Amino acid sequence: MIKEEFLHRFTLAPRIQPVQEFSFTGETRPASVLITLHETAQGLEVVLTKRAAHLRHHAGQISFPGGKVEPTDLSHQHTALRETFEEIGLSVGADDIVGELPTFTTITGFSVTPIVAITQLTGPFVIDKGEVAEVFSIPLGHLLAPHNHLFHTVTRHNTTYEVYFIPWQNTYVWGATAGMLINLAKLLGLRD
Repeated sequence: MIKEEFLHRFTLAPRIQPVQEFSFTGETRPASVLITLHETAQGLEVVLTKRAAHLRHHAGQISFPGGKVEPTDLSHQHTALRETFEEIGLSVGADDIVGELPTFTTITGFSVTPIVAITQLTGPFVIDKGEVAEVFSIPLGHLLAPHNHLFHTVTRHNTTYEVYFIPWQNTYVWGATAGMLINLAKLLGLRD
C-alpha cells in the first residue's frame, strides 16, 4: 500500500468497533504506542521492535514503540512520541501524526491508545538496549492482509480468549500488536 492510498482510506474511515477487545475487571492502566509508517520503494512499511529478552513483562515480543502514560505526559500522542524517542531514538513530529485508532484493552490490564504516523527514516536508530533488542520494518500490506490474520486460543484466569497472530519470516507479531494491526485493517476497509 502506498502513502496516498493509506491516507485516503484512513481519512475517510468511519469509526469502528474493534475486531478484538478484551474485558478486564478492575482499573486499566493507560498507555500509548506509535504505529510508525515509512515509505519504501515497495510501499509503506511498519516500524516494530523486538523487546529485550531480560524484561520482566513481554520479553522478546514484537511490539510498537510505546509505554505507559506518565503524569507529566500532556496527551496520548505525547506519550507515544516520548516513548518512541526514548526506546529507538526516532524523533517523530506532530505534523507526521495522521490520527489514532480505537483504544485497545489488553488481557494484562492496559488501555492502549495507538497513534498513527507517517514519517521519513533519516538515520540509524538509537536503541535503548534496556528495553529493545532490535528494530525492523514489515511491509504494511503483509500485516493488513486478512489471510495473514490467524488466531489461537489462550486461557488466562479461567477465561478463554482468541488471540491473533501474524506470521512474518521467522517470527510472529501477536497479541495486542497484532490486534491493533487488525483493527487498522478493519478501519481501512480491508476486512470485516
